[in-house]
Amino acid sequence: MNVHTPPTLQKLAIQTLVREEALGMSDLEEMAHGLFPALFKEAIDGRYIKLIKALVIAWPFHCLPVGALMRTTDLETLQAVLDGVDIRRTIGFHPRRKKLQYLDLRNVHHSFWNIWTDSEDSDYSAEILDEKKALQVRPRYALRQRLKVTVDLCIRSCLDEAQTWFLKWAQERKGSLYFCCTKMKIWTLPVKALRHIFHIFDPEHIMELELNTEWTLLELTHFAPYFGQMRNLCKVFLAPLHKIDFHLPNRTRVTEVKCINKFASQFSKFNCLQHLFMFCVHFLRSQMNQVLGCLMTPLKTFSITYSLISQRDLDSFACCQSLFQLKHLELRGVVLLDLDLMPLRGLLMKVAGTLETLDLQGCRMKDSQLSVLLPAFKQCSQISNINFYNNEFSMPFLKDLLQHTANWSKMNVEQYPAPLECYDEFAQVSVERFVRLCQDLMDTLRAIRQPKNTSFATDICHTCGERWVFDQVANLCRCWQ
Repeated sequence: MNVHTPPTLQKLAIQTLVREEALGMSDLEEMAHGLFPALFKEAIDGRYIKLIKALVIAWPFHCLPVGALMRTTDLETLQAVLDGVDIRRTIGFHPRRKKLQYLDLRNVHHSFWNIWTDSEDSDYSAEILDEKKALQVRPRYALRQRLKVTVDLCIRSCLDEAQTWFLKWAQERKGSLYFCCTKMKIWTLPVKALRHIFHIFDPEHIMELELNTEWTLLELTHFAPYFGQMRNLCKVFLAPLHKIDFHLPNRTRVTEVKCINKFASQFSKFNCLQHLFMFCVHFLRSQMNQVLGCLMTPLKTFSITYSLISQRDLDSFACCQSLFQLKHLELRGVVLLDLDLMPLRGLLMKVAGTLETLDLQGCRMKDSQLSVLLPAFKQCSQISNINFYNNEFSMPFLKDLLQHTANWSKMNVEQYPAPLECYDEFAQVSVERFVRLCQDLMDTLRAIRQPKNTSFATDICHTCGERWVFDQVANLCRCWQ
């Protein structure tokens, strides 16, 4: 039986105040601090614009993490918040109102609201949180006593109305407020347009960067100095840079190499990079040693997908210390067919005690290459997720692979290609052989250890775009259903 919990008197009072929007500044100045967060949340949810503005003006705490409440960027709500900030900066000191030091516009979870909603003694809890926040501010900014405005930005060639308005507002106040961007996504934006952005937001404070563009090498070179200033990057995602090719018209090979080297050399300036993702990044082929060899900190994640790499790149994997503590390695769609995999084996041996996920889907490896990697797989004691889909392994070698997995006690998800014997001379899958051989492989695995989520799958069907997948039973593509 469901028991309906009636709203508390405080909630009823807040709902009444919000509906009437009758609070004046003098009322808010005298209102108990404990009512502000709940009242503000109600005002945001109901889009009570006048009340939002008034609450910002009278906000009694150091920190206002309003972005956590704004699920989508609403221009009218954003304007109300920032108008409140402007007015607050012009009015005089009030003994019950603390100086607002942090305005967080990021759409991320913030413990401030949980403390206030979950605790009856809200005044005390929030005061503690405010003091902790105050201690985190950099001394030079505290001395300047400027309000810090923190945002995440997704910048495109066509900005939406709210972004355009905010950037204009920030540009006009960059001398009196301190603006900080922690996560930046750049999509199809000319490099010259970024100069205006970085004039407002110091690149040094960007912690996550997603660069998704089709710049030429020359444009990428112009971006390189800004990239190098992002010294506190923890995560970098480069994609898709597949149109940045080596052989550009009217450009010599020497110039191209200089452009690539200028961009790659910026990686030496990052103090805390932990996650590096590259998708369709062909222009760095044969430059991986320069990128990975100059990193100042070990990576936790290295993902290079659907990109061209050379034997020289693969050789560098085994000797770059920045890769020796990897937890996640992804080489999906990187064709390894014609490469010597001994360096990859060497890397896997070095990270055997830390590696948790390995994605080798679509690498087009053959039996001979799989046999090179088998001794390394046997040592990977922490592995919990592995993907071998879209590789070409025969039944004996797949069985041999499974025999090397006895040490995979933490395995949760493992995905293997269906054996080559499932296909006929026309590359068509035989249902009978698919079921029989995959069941044999599953029985082999169960004799070694107890699998949790294991599957064997064919290549994608060219007609319907689906795979045949065998887990506990055979699941055929739509063409056979």
